[in-house]
Amino acid sequence: MLARLALAAALIFGAVSGAVAQEPDVIFKKSTVWRALTPNDKLAVYGIDDPDVEGVACHYTTPERGGISGTFGVAEEVSDISLSCRQVGPVRFKKKFGQGDDMFSERRSLIFKRMHIVRGCDSKRNTLVYMVYSDRPIEGSPKNSTSSVPLMPWGNEQPPKCGEWVTG
Repeated sequence: MLARLALAAALIFGAVSGAVAQEPDVIFKKSTVWRALTPNDKLAVYGIDDPDVEGVACHYTTPERGGISGTFGVAEEVSDISLSCRQVGPVRFKKKFGQGDDMFSERRSLIFKRMHIVRGCDSKRNTLVYMVYSDRPIEGSPKNSTSSVPLMPWGNEQPPKCGEWVTG
């Protein structure tokens, strides 16, 4: 009975937290494993804007499983995710942030595994640093990728100092 309640709570929590997350844009998908009667395994490239830092966008590539389990959304996705972030316009901070705060998060398995893109500031170099990783309550995953965005002038606008926007 306790296990059923825990499962129900995890499913509800996953649905609620996924609903408030920003949806990334699908850029393209490329098949990597052919499957005869079910969808192929793919590499998918997504784009997402930093919700708290205007003028910064990230792209990440993640494997997506096909087959029966992938079709029904119950496949546990692997943690091999690459990340690239760039300044795409004048940078404007919308609010203060903590080092390592989530910029984006999404579910990577039916219940427990999540992918996180987190943001930090290297104030010495006036550079935003983004890292992608996946977590799991018991095992975790050491697989990760990092991308840096040096804040540069855009047109006549001088960039803000990221260190002035970090809390704590």
